[in-house]
Amino acid sequence: MGHPFRIFIGWDRREPEAYDVAKFSLERRTSIPVEVTPIKVDDLRARGLYARDADPLASTEFTYSRFLTPALAGFKGWALFCDCDFLWLGDIAGLAKYATGDKAVYCVQHDYTPKETTKMDGAVQTAYPRKNWSSLMLFNCDHPAVRGLTPEVVNRESGAYLHRFEWVKDEDIGALPVTWNWLEGVYAKPAQGTPNAVHYTRGGPWFANWQNVDYADLWLAELEAVKRQS
Repeated sequence: MGHPFRIFIGWDRREPEAYDVAKFSLERRTSIPVEVTPIKVDDLRARGLYARDADPLASTEFTYSRFLTPALAGFKGWALFCDCDFLWLGDIAGLAKYATGDKAVYCVQHDYTPKETTKMDGAVQTAYPRKNWSSLMLFNCDHPAVRGLTPEVVNRESGAYLHRFEWVKDEDIGALPVTWNWLEGVYAKPAQGTPNAVHYTRGGPWFANWQNVDYADLWLAELEAVKRQS
């Protein structure tokens, strides 16, 4: 095996335990060498890579800085980004095998077209194109479209441009199986086994009022294991 598979995980000071569990659960199940790096906005600012103003609407500190993953990987080879609110239950080697071919980026292409036009309280239901696609992205850092994600572009362009994948042609986006970005509370639990990666997109067991989510017992067990080793 050549170089380790490079993984960049978003880090947010409001939920450091989520990052710790994502990293730990991934590393303890991998059968291939991996190199896990946190994406910390303060570090990126100090290095002159990130200069966006703080966005009060951004849900995490890495809402935009995730798109610096190819730059952090030196625009060479393959690199994976994922949110911190992931619990890895499968071997990431199964995802790494997609790091071939000529696609620019692979992601789980969630279909978020709400069937209802209004929510329960009568508010208008909004459909965001490609919602949650950017929560896990496998980048082909040599691809011209990915090389276009320079720090200058990431600092300048709109959230819509970045998160809706307007920087890449549709035919250059590869699809990953849902099991690699299984949205808790959105997808039904599989009849057998567990998803390879559980994504707590609505909130996870690190929040006091989010204890009753699917696989919360597994996440909490993982946190205990993290604490034992530290």
